[in-house]
This record gives sequence, C-alpha cells and structure tokens, in this order.
Amino acid sequence: MSLEFAYYPGCAAKQVQKEAASSAEAVAKILGITLKPMPRATCCGAVSLRESKPAFSLAVAARILTEAEAMGHDLCTICNTCLQTLNYANYRFKHEPEILEQINGVLKKAGVRPYEATIKVHHLLWVVTEQVDPQVLQSKVKKPLNGMNVAPFYGCHSQRPGEIFEARKGENVDQLDQLIRAIGGNSVQYDGKDKCCGFHVMLSDKNEMRTMVGQNCLDAKDSGAEMMISPCTLCDMAMGAYQGPAEKVMGKSIDLPEMNFAQLLGIALGVDDATLGMARLHVDPVPALKKRNI
Repeated sequence: MSLEFAYYPGCAAKQVQKEAASSAEAVAKILGITLKPMPRATCCGAVSLRESKPAFSLAVAARILTEAEAMGHDLCTICNTCLQTLNYANYRFKHEPEILEQINGVLKKAGVRPYEATIKVHHLLWVVTEQVDPQVLQSKVKKPLNGMNVAPFYGCHSQRPGEIFEARKGENVDQLDQLIRAIGGNSVQYDGKDKCCGFHVMLSDKNEMRTMVGQNCLDAKDSGAEMMISPCTLCDMAMGAYQGPAEKVMGKSIDLPEMNFAQLLGIALGVDDATLGMARLHVDPVPALKKRNI
C-alpha cells in the first residue's frame, strides 16, 4: 500500500494554525508517509462557497482534485472542513457523471486538466490509524502517554453527511480513540465528542458559539479529561483560542489543554516542542504532561 499523497493542508494550517501543519509534516516523515506539496492548489471554498455558489464550489474542488490526480496520488488533508468539502464534490463527481462533464467543461475553458474522478480524499488521521502498520507506529513511540486521559473531539465535518465518506468513516469514526490508545493514553468517552465545535456560527451568534465550546470542554473535563485533541484546524481554533471567552459566557473555569492530534502524536514520537508549536497553544499543556511524566 502506497503511503504517498498529494498534500492539501488547507488555509487555516497555512495561516493561523501553522503548528498543525508543522506537526503533521513531522509525524508523517517519522511514520514513512510522504506528503507531496500541491503548489497550484487554492482555498477549497468551504461551506460558505458551497452554500452561496454551489456550481462554482464544485469547479474549485475539481481544480484541486485534478491537480492531485495529475500527480498520481490520492489527496490527504489535515482539515475536517476541507475533507468534507472535497469529499462532497468527489462523491458527486463519481455518482453524477453529468455533473462531472459540466464541471470539466468549465475547467477546459480555463485551461485546466479535466478531472477523471479516479482518486480518493483522506484525512492524515485516517492514514496514520488505518494504513500505517500498528507495529511500526508503536515502535516509533518514545514518550508514551502513561495512561493520560485524553478526550477525542471529532468535529462535524469528518462525520457528516455520512454517505460521502467510505467504510467506517462518517458516523462510525473511532480513529482518534485508536490513536490515543496506540500511544499509551486512555480515550475519554463523553457526550460532546462528536458534536459541533461552533466555529461556523462564530459570526452569526458569538455567544452561542462560545456556549458550544464551553459545553464541549466542560463535558470532557467533567468526564475526567486531562487533555483534548482534534483532527481539525478549525476545531482547534474554537476549542483552544475561544476557551477563554467561553469561560466568561459559562461563568466557569475550564482550563483544559487542547491541541491538534498531530501535536500529541508528535509528543509521543519525540518531536521537539518548537516544531510542534507548543508555545502557540492557548492553554498550557505542560502541567498535564509533567503530571504523567511525559
């Protein structure tokens, strides 16, 4: 099985969540995953473009997908919203040939290679937990979590709508739980693990967004979590950067360290703090890590 992918980190990882990208690239290298840059790829447009200009959104997605296809690789991302957006488009292209023909007509007019709909879109988390040999992963662990209670926060866009995802994806996700156990942690079960982080209602209702963040974090902490991880750069932003504002809305202290899954994996694999961007986190994870002798 090839572990070479066309790498599409997404806009957030290139701008405000750079630590997610540097961590992902570091752990991928250690685990023998090759992430090849896509120099011409643009923003995927996310949900806002899909809702406001659906045909344009499909054309943008096709342009991204055809670049990966021309490279001869499936596409790999580290953003749940990019994952959903590109999988939604890819699902339609594979199941509605008339749509693919129309969108390819747009690409041809722009001088872009037509998309043949031969590739898949993966999340790096899926690759790590489903394509990397578990024994290889365990052999690379230098700092096991020593039973740390870690809350997996999946976010919406790696789960729904379930029909666009394959096999055990969609509503049956368990990859974060697998990863936590593989690196020596205990996966905390709590009601909020598969709920929305609130990021996409930030502009329309900031108090509702902060309430969602607070409820999810408090639910995890009340269930015994010492740390929270997410596979999504936007969820990272919500559950990390907005934890302070959420405390004011909730009227309670939260103080729950949150980081991208690749950062916690990187800690376990012995990647240095600078590469993992530990100093950029909004809630200091050091006390929780020291408590577990990590």
